[in-house]
Amino acid sequence: MTARIDTETLRRLPKAVLHDHLDGGLRPATVVELAAEIGHTLPTTDPDELAAWYFEAANSGDLVRYIATFEHTLAVMQTREGLLRTAEEYVLDLAADGVVYAEVRYAPELNTPGGLTMREVVGTVQEGLAAGMAKAAAAGTPVRVGTLLCGMRMFDRVREAADLAVAYRDAGVVGFDIAGAEDGFPPADHLEAFEHLRRESVPFTIHAGEAHGLPSIHQALQVCGAQRIGHGVRLTEDIVDGKLGRLASWVRDRRIALEMCPTSNLQTGCATSIAEHPITALKDIGFRVTLNTDNRLVSGTTMTREMSLLVEEAGWTVEDLRTVTVNALKSAFLPFDERKALIEDVVLPGYAAAL
Repeated sequence: MTARIDTETLRRLPKAVLHDHLDGGLRPATVVELAAEIGHTLPTTDPDELAAWYFEAANSGDLVRYIATFEHTLAVMQTREGLLRTAEEYVLDLAADGVVYAEVRYAPELNTPGGLTMREVVGTVQEGLAAGMAKAAAAGTPVRVGTLLCGMRMFDRVREAADLAVAYRDAGVVGFDIAGAEDGFPPADHLEAFEHLRRESVPFTIHAGEAHGLPSIHQALQVCGAQRIGHGVRLTEDIVDGKLGRLASWVRDRRIALEMCPTSNLQTGCATSIAEHPITALKDIGFRVTLNTDNRLVSGTTMTREMSLLVEEAGWTVEDLRTVTVNALKSAFLPFDERKALIEDVVLPGYAAAL
């Protein structure tokens, strides 16, 4: 197994993604068509140019500006029709990329300005995801997709989103998250929501250690009780000359998954290059790192592309790619027997067959 692996082989490898935003992964052509239907003005109506605009706008090195690029995708996700289409296409695009398990996250409150209630948004998205999974299975490329509902940490509807996660946990919602600008909006501000989720046995991850440093990771884990960390790139600040501090040791020793997103982290200024991205160093010293896309449209990426970048620029091997895929499934918000079956029946044979 060599470090150089062709793109088609990478595409065929079974993949698992834990950190991917629904409103950051629309097809450019779909954005153009839906915007035309509702009269929303875009930077351009050419799908290729729109894709390039997203990628360039997101390469600002600023998380707040990166988040602002979602204005146009959210504009076309305010109706039942828009949500059904984007959710179904989301699944089909994952299947075409070789993804066999995914957790898609979104904040339902951001889809309510058009008149839908948060509950209607969740029900509609689940309907669209189910349609996509059925079509993918019929095409011979089955993919399992679970939903993470997000609360926006800078607004006041986090508990409402948490209540919906509890209500829909037997209808496709597998967990919870908070998203939005980290700096100035600590996770402990929403401790009531996290305590409620723990009481109701709903797992959750928390965006931390991206725009804000070690205190955000500590709060997410030790105060709020997160089972995974979204991004977590700044955990390396607790590792000096190869010696792990108490927080880094806690994360590694308890196998807390880090949902790392290399291209996205470059765009928001959290990493300087793929070659020097913390995912490689953390993997090499035994952290449970996982590989993710974050926002496929905004970052101009796919799981195949993320894998290719690590192979070409960071020297990753097929064994490394298999490791992070298995890591993701070990930490997926699924029952143990289902995770075990995906690893043993799909991922490991898939890697063996692809090579």
